[in-house]
Amino acid sequence: MFSQTLLLAENLSSQASLHVKQVSKWLANGLAVSLAGPFALVYRLLRLLSKSDGIFHDFSQFLSLFPGLPGDYLRKGFYYWTLTHCSIQVKISFGTLIAHPQTEIHAGVYIGPYCLIGTAVIGPNATLGSGVHLLSGKHQHNFDRLELPIQEQGGCFEKISIGSNSWLGNGAIVMANVGNGAIVGAGSVVTSPIEPMAIVAGNPAKVVKRREQSVKEQT
Repeated sequence: MFSQTLLLAENLSSQASLHVKQVSKWLANGLAVSLAGPFALVYRLLRLLSKSDGIFHDFSQFLSLFPGLPGDYLRKGFYYWTLTHCSIQVKISFGTLIAHPQTEIHAGVYIGPYCLIGTAVIGPNATLGSGVHLLSGKHQHNFDRLELPIQEQGGCFEKISIGSNSWLGNGAIVMANVGNGAIVGAGSVVTSPIEPMAIVAGNPAKVVKRREQSVKEQT
């Protein structure tokens, strides 16, 4: 009887602790949205004067420099207001730059330090290690005309997709879609679409295994 009572008390204590943690996180996220509001308002006013993404770049660079947990919350609060979509349930680490407001970041996403995010849709629970670069496709710069500097030839920006529950290792460069549940090895360069559940590595990245195969080998 005593052991059952003790077990019940432990369960109640654990549930109470989890509830307090959830409430604290909810309050912190609400505070982040509120504190980032003035930054977002100034950004919106400046966008009335100019439609250039340069203004967005300036804010992204400025906010990337806030350290620690306050910086993480301030960044996601600002992007909550300014991106096409940004869940408040994300982590955007120190030094990370987001280049275009058309980007979408869904719930559960973790973005490590010093990442560069182009035009992309990052699915739920995707993880980006440190120094990952998501490029806006692989046709950003034209270079066919020899009489013009490459910088003046323009290009085409594409919105790439990073699948849900995928993992991009440190230093990966990605310029094509990554499927749900896929893993991209550290330092890999992704130039072609990656199928769901594939494990890829190298430059250019190639399939080295599938996650289903890894599970079978472990069992």
